[in-house]
Amino acid sequence: MSYQTILFEVSDGVARLTFNRPERLNSFNTVMHAEVRDALGQVVPRGGRVLMLTGAGRGFCAGQDLADRAVAPGSAPPDLADSIEKYYKPLVLALRALPLPVIAAVNGVAAGAGANIALACDLVIAARSASFVQAFCKLGLVPDSGGTWTLPRLVGCARAIGLTFLGEKLTAEEAQSWGLIWRCVADAELAATADTLARQLATAPTRGLARTKQAIYEGLGRDLTAQLDVERDYQGELGRSADYAEGVAAFMEKRTPRFSGR
Repeated sequence: MSYQTILFEVSDGVARLTFNRPERLNSFNTVMHAEVRDALGQVVPRGGRVLMLTGAGRGFCAGQDLADRAVAPGSAPPDLADSIEKYYKPLVLALRALPLPVIAAVNGVAAGAGANIALACDLVIAARSASFVQAFCKLGLVPDSGGTWTLPRLVGCARAIGLTFLGEKLTAEEAQSWGLIWRCVADAELAATADTLARQLATAPTRGLARTKQAIYEGLGRDLTAQLDVERDYQGELGRSADYAEGVAAFMEKRTPRFSGR
């Protein structure tokens, strides 16, 4: 389908989704939510083995477009709980549930829900000029899109409280040093670095990466004994896969493996 607010393509196993409302710093409105949902549903059917999210222009995503929630004086305020349930919760869960790696290439400011959507991805690389802002406190709101779950697990409660209470801008370099993101790179290198990473993952053993992703995220809620059982079960499953057979054959033949993702 033709999109108004995003760009989307799948080529050589790499699905690229670009938030494309640069005049609004790629903030979400209802149209963009619908288009992103549609695109995410196409990633696997169209042969994507990795998904890369980025933004057009000078921002990654500024979260919710507040103009999309404007109401006339005297009218009832919007139901924010309904918005979370209908839009942001399904989006974050869909990113986490995709059976393939998801990369966020943060090219500029990632604020509010935009920051937490980036952090819901599996690997986050950011341009040095990019920043992350938990802007919710400026509006009297609680962080959404998984922010209250993700932040303390990545950086600890002390830093999570500081970021969310104060709403201060966190630079990409600080985000890397805190362990919030995978890597910070020079602005001029972001596109090439993200593309190289995406192409590498598009030829990786997709099924194994999908189970690794699932084991790590779901393991946050398990004890060690239960997690060891999950690792046993996944190894048993993956040991019967075509990619495992190819990996062993390539190792024995001293060649580069040609994984199919199966």
